[in-house]
Amino acid sequence: MSIKRIARHLVQHHWRVKQIFPQAVLDRIEHAIKRGEATHSGQVRFVVEGALDGAPLFRNQPARERALDVFSHLRIWDTAHNNGVLIYLLLADRDVEIVADRGIDSKVGAGGWETICRAMESEFRSGRFERGVIGGIEAVSRELARHFPPLGPHSNELPDEPVVM
Repeated sequence: MSIKRIARHLVQHHWRVKQIFPQAVLDRIEHAIKRGEATHSGQVRFVVEGALDGAPLFRNQPARERALDVFSHLRIWDTAHNNGVLIYLLLADRDVEIVADRGIDSKVGAGGWETICRAMESEFRSGRFERGVIGGIEAVSRELARHFPPLGPHSNELPDEPVVM
């Protein structure tokens, strides 16, 4: 367990998330999700967590493991075509993880998701959080549109609003 990581997470407060992702930015992210979902039959969720606390922090839970917990908790796996995708940002670590249900994951694969994550993280390093998130949503939506085109009227199985934890 890294003392630097613990300190970073203890210092990172919800105000930092609100500073980087004020309501206007969250609204634009929601709009990007809606716009993307109009091009495919998948479901996209974006979650930003400022920092880990309590047990997850002190047992040094990696961002990937936390993203899997969030994926399960939000029931993103519970879509009709197994094509739900979570874009998870752990802000204190500036780490992006994409967790995808088996239907879309089998088509894109870990390498495809990793490429999207690295592009988002590059934007974050430059302080362009909104641009990074929206670019990530657009990239995920392109993959979903390629493998799961719209099947008639759009059935929105999951909320489009970003989740701030």
